Amino acid sequence: MSKSNPRVNSLIIQVVEKQLRDNLPPETAETLRRLMAEGFAEEVSKQLIGSAIVAEMYHVLKSSTPFNSKRYIALLDKLPSLPGPE
Repeated sequence: MSKSNPRVNSLIIQVVEKQLRDNLPPETAETLRRLMAEGFAEEVSKQLIGSAIVAEMYHVLKSSTPFNSKRYIALLDKLPSLPGPE
């Protein structure tokens, strides 16, 4: 996630924390545990998950299509590799 806009970053982290709290999708919590087991700090792990959220949001806005949970989960599975432009 970009460090350029603290307000946007905070909102993205709030989305991550809501997914974790609600366990929806459960893959978010699984990804957090996996990243932390790989040695990433909790905060960094949440930022990485946030990058997957941002990538999915970008795709939704760019293509005017609905949120695609399968694509989002695939992005989570690729972490810690950061999503890049399509």
